[in-house]
Amino acid sequence: MPTSSSIREARLALGQRLRAIRQQHGLTARELARRCGWHESKCSRIENGHMAAAPPDIEMWTRACGQESAAADLIETARGIDGMYVEWRAMERAGLKQAQESVLPLWEQTRRFKAYAQNLVPGPLQTRAYTRAVLSGIRERRSLPDDVGAAVVTRMDKQKALTEGGKQFAIILEETVLYRRVGPREVMVEQLSRLLEATVLASVSLGIIPRDADRSVMPPVEDFWVFDDRQANVELVSAFLTVKQAHEVKRYTDDFVRLTELAEHGGPVLTLIASAIGSYA
Repeated sequence: MPTSSSIREARLALGQRLRAIRQQHGLTARELARRCGWHESKCSRIENGHMAAAPPDIEMWTRACGQESAAADLIETARGIDGMYVEWRAMERAGLKQAQESVLPLWEQTRRFKAYAQNLVPGPLQTRAYTRAVLSGIRERRSLPDDVGAAVVTRMDKQKALTEGGKQFAIILEETVLYRRVGPREVMVEQLSRLLEATVLASVSLGIIPRDADRSVMPPVEDFWVFDDRQANVELVSAFLTVKQAHEVKRYTDDFVRLTELAEHGGPVLTLIASAIGSYA
């Protein structure tokens, strides 16, 4: 699955567009660099995706090629690439509550959600106690301000989406999620009971991939969300990744199909969850 390569590929795609503009105007990289007052290698690094094209660079590039009208669209693309990879320390600088609130507009706009998890129960299906344990761990690990209580309230408010008309959630969990303890045992029993309740919600399709499933074709991957098949979000160790390029989003949706095919649904899901609850007794 793409992580930092997503940014490289996006930069390369932008660089190819800039190269096309240069070539259409009949300029060599050396001549373009001379007109812009740059070292020749800068053009090559931008065109080959090794260097980000900053808005001032794009303005100078298009001006040198007599294509100023193309600058606005190219700059918007470049800013989108910059926003793909946001370090947690930047996203959570003002605390966990603000980080939770930052995704609310996306959740309000989305109608079809896809989520895959091999680590934690996804937010919409979490109990309050499980959420508190998860966010408390994040706060401690990243040395953040203690606004866990307010962040829990914000995340719980997001669960209203489960009962909003027109929204659908397809969620696939690895069976290992059921056994990865977060908080005291009683918290896990409550959380797993919540999963049982979620199976009867009309807006939720819950699948669980058994631990003994054949993973030859589709191994476990990083937890990810897909929103209306237009955007994918991935939580990395150090950062929050947003993928919007259509061909890359398709890689996530294609893998989601493969993961779904590995998962149990219906009655077998209830059996898997009940067995996990028994392990905490």
